[in-house]
Amino acid sequence: MFSLVQLECFVAVAEELHFGAAADRLRITQPPLSRQIQLLERELGTLLFNRTSRRVNLTAAGQSLLPNARRILDLAAKSAVDVRRVGSGATGTLTIAYTAMAAMSALPLLLRRAADEMPDVSLVLRELVTTDQMDELVKGTVDLGLLRPLVGRPGILTRPVMTEHLVAAVPIGSHLADKPEPLSLLDFHGEPLLMYSPSQARYFHDLLLNLFAAAGSQPVIIQYASQVPALLAFVQAGLGLTLVPESAQRFVPDGVVFKTLAIPPSLSERTRIELDVAWRDDNDNPAVQKVLEIFQSAVENP
Repeated sequence: MFSLVQLECFVAVAEELHFGAAADRLRITQPPLSRQIQLLERELGTLLFNRTSRRVNLTAAGQSLLPNARRILDLAAKSAVDVRRVGSGATGTLTIAYTAMAAMSALPLLLRRAADEMPDVSLVLRELVTTDQMDELVKGTVDLGLLRPLVGRPGILTRPVMTEHLVAAVPIGSHLADKPEPLSLLDFHGEPLLMYSPSQARYFHDLLLNLFAAAGSQPVIIQYASQVPALLAFVQAGLGLTLVPESAQRFVPDGVVFKTLAIPPSLSERTRIELDVAWRDDNDNPAVQKVLEIFQSAVENP
């Protein structure tokens, strides 16, 4: 089978119609160039050039080969570029899982920067709760997850990308809606509380339970949900109140009022909530590292 080197030599001679000029173009001497043409002709079993002491012309076989040889060389060059781009993370496919609240905060920033810095990487987006994201990361069906901190899983690495505080979400008809800010956690004592699912939203579930317990406040849990939008829908319906990340205020549902919280210094850290990016430590998708660099840049230069 002929080689790319032989085709490259053939195209140079075919375009220059002069062995000396073709050798100069390829930055080689004339004897090895002539040798490559001879090997190619032997491989194909036909002459490609009519040679005289004064001129070089393509034979009919050479004329037939020339357009295909150019296409093969172009395809080889393009393939090399494509492979290098995939290897560098500049192209390919990346599957990103995210929580509903991440879609309202960190995800849009990621998508904007990825569109600018990784325009040829196809992003597959999947909305999943944190526990499901962890399962998919372990199985390798998701490349990156935007999730709330959980107990670590072997082989899964995480890095914070965003921190924010909790705020209260209360229905307009509640007496707390008209109370001056900030609200105290004791204001929730005996109030109907819309609570995060203990299985699918364990991070928020445990955080709220510990926060109210530490403040000596005992709201009455009346409903569970796994995602913030569902809890806000219950608040909008006037069923109760809840605590949500402050980024939820960007999408204010009708009938919901957000209130800041007065938190004792001893509990202030408990109202700081974190969003992490997670990935498998053995993920060999080069685009993963590129996105992690984008996240790191976003954290350092918001």
